[in-house]
Amino acid sequence: MRAAQFAEDLDGRKIRSRDASLVAMTEKLITERLILRRWREADREAFQAINADPRVMEFFPAVLSPRETDEAIVRIEQHFERHGFGLYAAELIEAKTFIGFVGLSVPAFEAPFMPAVEIGWRLAYAHWGRGFATEGAHAVVRHAFETLRLPGLVSFTSTANLRSRRVIENIGMVHDTAADFDHPRLPEGHTLRRHVLYRLHSYGDGK
Repeated sequence: MRAAQFAEDLDGRKIRSRDASLVAMTEKLITERLILRRWREADREAFQAINADPRVMEFFPAVLSPRETDEAIVRIEQHFERHGFGLYAAELIEAKTFIGFVGLSVPAFEAPFMPAVEIGWRLAYAHWGRGFATEGAHAVVRHAFETLRLPGLVSFTSTANLRSRRVIENIGMVHDTAADFDHPRLPEGHTLRRHVLYRLHSYGDGK
């Protein structure tokens, strides 16, 4: 299902008349300091290190093994091919260094807020606190609304993940307190199970 068709399904109505197959996939987005692009083989080792860092993975159930990271990259690329959008590899323009990902994904679990498209990011710890996640996310929001014409985005994280919540709020998303949920892939009693849900329907207009 490509971007145009998915937008129709999310909104419950046709928002574009042209066929989904005519929507060209955007291979990269460029910001002041970042290139958001498709993945390369050279990204693999650095992404393995990111996913093995307990500081980066603090609000995930566990760190990932190299094999699990490799499988995640395969799923990311398959998502691009299926939907016409996905989680872009994030590269510093000046240093030409891979630092993680920023982009869009369709959550692979059932929840009351589904169907939806999520905006998300994961960056190497060494590059935290410099505004890269916010900068990349702003570009992805523009791409979602202006190019893909998606009717809205969601973002979610563990209730305790205040750093990520600040980025979510910095890009204009609004906490939908009535839609907070228990993540279905975490068992009852897990400290990370409760999640907050944020929405953005147009620039600065969360509902």
